[in-house]
Amino acid sequence: MSLKEKLMAMSITSPVFRHESAIPILYTCEDADVSPPLHFDGVPAAAKSLALIVYDPDAPDPAAPKRVWVHWVMYNLPPTTRELREGVRASDLPAGTRVGKNDWGNAAYGGPCPPIGRHRYFFKMYALDTVLPDLEPPTKAGLEKAMSGHVIAEATLMGTYQKAKGG
Repeated sequence: MSLKEKLMAMSITSPVFRHESAIPILYTCEDADVSPPLHFDGVPAAAKSLALIVYDPDAPDPAAPKRVWVHWVMYNLPPTTRELREGVRASDLPAGTRVGKNDWGNAAYGGPCPPIGRHRYFFKMYALDTVLPDLEPPTKAGLEKAMSGHVIAEATLMGTYQKAKGG
């Protein structure tokens, strides 16, 4: 790792919400339910691919979480990828990118939709030292297993959301 890479840690940010702040309603089930724009910086030169997992560890109730709810899974993004635009669809992703299944059973983004309370949503990006084989849409667990031993850097953006209408 070069000195520049050591000084510039990998990061994932969004122009529509800051780390640990509220995710705007547009990106949730209460509105358009489109993915927020994301920006990636500091990807190590040794990275061969990137992976992204978006999940809520507070389901169904932050006061008594019982499971992690997965909102988006993707892998084999080219390491030169520096952003995902708002509302990006699988067909718009860079060549070679694969999308796994979320907990609604879809190979797509599914926005925050908490049944009760304020939940945390983690947008976790991984830089890998390999390009993964076709995992025939993996789940979060399947992707994490395939990435094991290949993660050279990671970054997290966390946003929160509580339903405006009820909940």
